[in-house]
Amino acid sequence: MSESAGRRTKILNVNVGVLGHVDSGKTSLARALSSTASTAAFDKNPQSRERGITLDLGFSSFTVDLPDHLQDGGRYDSLQFTLVDCPGHASLIRTIIGGAQIIDLMMLVVDVVKGLQTQTAECLLIGELTCPRMVLVLNKTDLLPPAQRQSAIEKMTRRLHKTLESTRFRDCPVIAVAAKPGGPEAPDAAEPQGVSELIELLKRWTRVPQRDPGGDLLMAVDHCFSIRGQGTVMTGTILQGSMAVNDTVEIPALKVNKKIKSLQMFRKPVSGAMQGDRVGVCVTQFDPKLLERGVVCAPGSLHTLYAAVISVRKIGYFKGSLATRAKFHVTVGHETVMAKVSFFGLPLESASDPSPDASPLEAPFTFDREYSYQDEYATSAGADPEQWALLEFERPVTCPSLCLVIGSKLDTDIHTNVCRLAFHGRLLHGFEDKGYSETALPRLRIFKMKHKEGQVERVTDDYTVIGRTLFKKETNLQLFVGLKVALSTGETGVIEGGFGQSGKFKIRLPEGLCPETKQMLSSTSKKKGKGGSKGGAANEDKIDSQPVSIHLHFKRYVFDPHKNMVQS
Repeated sequence: MSESAGRRTKILNVNVGVLGHVDSGKTSLARALSSTASTAAFDKNPQSRERGITLDLGFSSFTVDLPDHLQDGGRYDSLQFTLVDCPGHASLIRTIIGGAQIIDLMMLVVDVVKGLQTQTAECLLIGELTCPRMVLVLNKTDLLPPAQRQSAIEKMTRRLHKTLESTRFRDCPVIAVAAKPGGPEAPDAAEPQGVSELIELLKRWTRVPQRDPGGDLLMAVDHCFSIRGQGTVMTGTILQGSMAVNDTVEIPALKVNKKIKSLQMFRKPVSGAMQGDRVGVCVTQFDPKLLERGVVCAPGSLHTLYAAVISVRKIGYFKGSLATRAKFHVTVGHETVMAKVSFFGLPLESASDPSPDASPLEAPFTFDREYSYQDEYATSAGADPEQWALLEFERPVTCPSLCLVIGSKLDTDIHTNVCRLAFHGRLLHGFEDKGYSETALPRLRIFKMKHKEGQVERVTDDYTVIGRTLFKKETNLQLFVGLKVALSTGETGVIEGGFGQSGKFKIRLPEGLCPETKQMLSSTSKKKGKGGSKGGAANEDKIDSQPVSIHLHFKRYVFDPHKNMVQS
């Protein structure tokens, strides 16, 4: 908001993300739409100008009359669109993910000649995770032969609507434009085509975003520079909370607190700003090179994490496997780091009766429950079962709680036509202790079910048998004393201890052997005895070809430092 003509002018600010494949004309479109450019607008990065592609988030804005459906009882006077120009190049997807988290409405720009390309699809997926509404812009219509232009636009529109059928954007409008007739090198004399119609469409498609000035301040900083004699300016978008002149903010990356000296919104001084606002913040001096991109927050409100538990859902277009212990590029809040991923879910008896109201991003994770270890992410014919993942970061990350998490395989060859976005979720619990594996992970009760199978070798009496092949010779049998076992014939017993030195063991059967089992063991013994052994008569109590097996089932908790075995 800004002061104007002696009274408070109330501007509704809406952040519009401009996403799409490299060379689809996003920056040209943003330039055609904008009347006021911020410090970070239109490829300020010298490398961007040199290479002719956007390397960073660009910001610009334009203000229009407030449409009738946004009047809201005189709450606002005008509508300001802040355009967030996201890079389209595949290798810069980290920046796209960061940019998508600060937008209210997405413009997906598609080259009308080339159609949907790999990075266009990835931008669409990111939009689905971060943004409620979308406008699809078919750009470069001037490249189509005039005679076939309308039919080509209609054909591409039908194709894209079919693609969007299974997404949250199935009803989104499609509009055709030529943001820069003649291409980037053409003189600026040529008027953009369809841009005024696009502005009217954006006005119709805009809704008042939900804004909340409460909660801890969190601001995404995308540009930083110093002004001699005044201080250092950070520009960015307020993701949550609010700020005012004279507030103290923390810059977590630098581990410093700074006082706000002044605030501006698109070069106009303001006394305060809140969630959704694009703002320049002047604070006491520091070296701007130390913070080109990052976050600013209320002092002490962000946490530095070495590992985290997240809810997790696989992205359907990802064709690779999601295997436990695999490494992914994980975007947490506004940082992307490598992380080792371990998947876990509800035990089968719990998973068979899930709560119908449980949202995958609001899963009731708690340390009071037991979870089943998974070798990989579990998929099913219907909806995937509720499941979570442990992320162990290669370097610590600073982020807010419940932030969006996206896992990707960014080392995939960008020239292959595959989706690199693998999974998404919400951060549910973070581990701030560097020694979390010893101090905190034992609280995470993820278990593996273990099964061992052996054989009855000898019957000692009606209540005791001797088993073999369940353990190796070197196994410490004392660890297994007291564990329950079951015979294949139905009897249950308890391991009492070792028998001899070769890994054999004694089982006590409190209910005794059934008559049928005794008869089976006895007849098997006699049958084997008839053939005789090389040394003469067979031992009546020894089962040489054993039909009775012994089964030992137990749980072992993955993060239990003592490796105890647990039976229900």
